[in-house]
Amino acid sequence: MLTHLAISNYALIRQLEMTPARGLNMITGETGAGKSIMLGAIGLLVGNRADTKVLYDEGMKCVIEGTFLVGSYGLKEFFDAEELDYDETCIIRREISPNGKSRAFVNDTPVRVETLKQLGKTLLDIHSQHETLLLGAAPYQLGLIDSYAQTADERSSYLKVYKAYVSRKNAYEKRVKEAADLRKEADYNRFQLDELDALNLREGEVVELEEQQSLLEHAEEIKAKINEAILHLDHEELGALKGLSVVSQALNDLSGFGKQFAELKERFQSAYVEIQDIQYSLAKEDDSLEIDFDKLEETRERLTAIYQLQKKHGLGSEKELIQLAGELAEKVFQVDNLEDELSRLKKEMDASRKEMIQLASKLSKKRIGCLDGFAENLRLLLQQLGMENAQVAIQRTETTPDPSGIDLIEIFFSANKGVKPQPLAQVASGGEFARFMFAVKYIMAEKVALPTLIFDEIDTGISGEIALQLVKMMQRIATKHQVICISHLPQVAAKGEKHYHVFKDNSQEKTISKIKVLEPAERLVEIAQMIAGANPSPSAFESAKELLRG
Repeated sequence: MLTHLAISNYALIRQLEMTPARGLNMITGETGAGKSIMLGAIGLLVGNRADTKVLYDEGMKCVIEGTFLVGSYGLKEFFDAEELDYDETCIIRREISPNGKSRAFVNDTPVRVETLKQLGKTLLDIHSQHETLLLGAAPYQLGLIDSYAQTADERSSYLKVYKAYVSRKNAYEKRVKEAADLRKEADYNRFQLDELDALNLREGEVVELEEQQSLLEHAEEIKAKINEAILHLDHEELGALKGLSVVSQALNDLSGFGKQFAELKERFQSAYVEIQDIQYSLAKEDDSLEIDFDKLEETRERLTAIYQLQKKHGLGSEKELIQLAGELAEKVFQVDNLEDELSRLKKEMDASRKEMIQLASKLSKKRIGCLDGFAENLRLLLQQLGMENAQVAIQRTETTPDPSGIDLIEIFFSANKGVKPQPLAQVASGGEFARFMFAVKYIMAEKVALPTLIFDEIDTGISGEIALQLVKMMQRIATKHQVICISHLPQVAAKGEKHYHVFKDNSQEKTISKIKVLEPAERLVEIAQMIAGANPSPSAFESAKELLRG
């Protein structure tokens, strides 16, 4: 509900404020006084395009601000998703700078115009030519039926399962495509895997093979150096160990002459034992090392095979070859198990589709069940609004499942006797469309929490008893929803809870539009002038009083 509206520096409006009543609000004024200008400003609050041409003073920015009570609209989730502070009192502000820059704010937080449009649809419903065009669109008509049939729970359940089905269908189709590619590569992958498996690689093997190759290639040289070292260590007469044994005996004799000699003896003994161990190890290496040309050739061949596969696959180590073998094994496994996997994915997809069709049918049944009632309600309301020969029919066609279900809804309408109903977008005139839309909103007012409804001269082209019927219906809507009506008919204007008058002020250099709430006496004058012109007669005043009492 709109609780306060402030407009500054917009078109002919320098400064304007209004505080609408909770129910039915009337706005009247002479043609050109600024009523449509107000609607243009309000349109900016719901994301309409801004233009610097609308600035009253081109050197100042334009500001339009609306305060709304939003507690009944279930917007907490939307505010959270948009990272906006939520409060049951919501302030929307739109600013247009002289340089053309437009900014929008919700509760003082900057927002994108797209966010403003989404929020605006919930808060304000401005009857316009654009909405008239929407009335002829299939999705809009289906939305009307859903609102009338109260299918929110069924549609939510269906949409959840529909999304699950689409997800599983995409997974299945993706895997089918991948399966075709895997099958094309299957033989080549198996060949490469067999080639790698034949090597029976293990991590670190290349380093070991390279060390082994080096030893085998230099075996003769290594054995010669080992024997030379052993000879110098263990020669009977000239070997180092022979001489060191003399040193060992001397230190043993000295150890009795002092602690320092005993320590030297222990240190030498440790070194002596280590040298003996080195001599033993050299002898052991000499015994184990063979000059084996067959083994050398075998090592070279294995290294060559590994190097060739690394080069073939563009890899730098046997570790990467082992990883590649694992990847190829997984692809081969997938091919070997494709049929089972595809069968499982198809069963999941089919199960989702079955559940989706069941819920779609349930949703469709509820929709179909209300079509005749909706059409009859519309027909009766249109008759009350002066379309005595109105005919309304609703055609339902089953379609391929989509996010809204399996129903295509099309409303057929004829305003004239003997004329077969045709699709709504093809046959209704502007005035007929306006009354048709009004009737739709009247029906919806009983079903859903509508936003603030703004009707711009919806009473154009009607008068007398029909106008009274129209305003009575407005009054019933206004018991549950806020309504703002711009009217040129006294019968309609007289029934508002609050009456605003828009007028031009020419007292300054530049004309400005103003608005004021009419007090009872002023309202009487306004209604009388709407009946009889600028100088109403006593009978016009009596008629105005009668309208205001009714």
